[in-house]
Amino acid sequence: MAEQEQYEELARQLSAVAAVRRDLARVLPADCSPAAAFVLTVLRQYGEMRMGKLAELLLIDMSVTSRHVAYAEARGWLERHPDPADRRSRLLRISPGGEALLRQVSGRYTQALATCLRDWPAEDVGRLIELLGRFRDSFDGCRPRT
Repeated sequence: MAEQEQYEELARQLSAVAAVRRDLARVLPADCSPAAAFVLTVLRQYGEMRMGKLAELLLIDMSVTSRHVAYAEARGWLERHPDPADRRSRLLRISPGGEALLRQVSGRYTQALATCLRDWPAEDVGRLIELLGRFRDSFDGCRPRT
């Protein structure tokens, strides 16, 4: 098992990775916020769902989720339609425009990573992918407690 100092350094490095993610957000199209891109990504990954489920997956309040959904809907990136199981409820789904936006975002992210890591050997990039996948998998079923 790793030493306490290693976990402290890992925590510092993860904070630095968060800063890298913020830098990557700069390559998003001008009208696409990181939050809107995340909403669309969740809808693409999990399929259509009610607003409450989306808020649960995003780990944010319903009112905040509602603002993000309204923003994306106004730009044509997602659609609402009646829930066949309960006509009073609405289901959200990513629209073709949202799919096109996510393709554009993915291309921009990929290009930014390729540019910033251009001096990395392919083996190092592969190892980073492997380790990040393993890191993410370690948190499945193991949520830190406060």
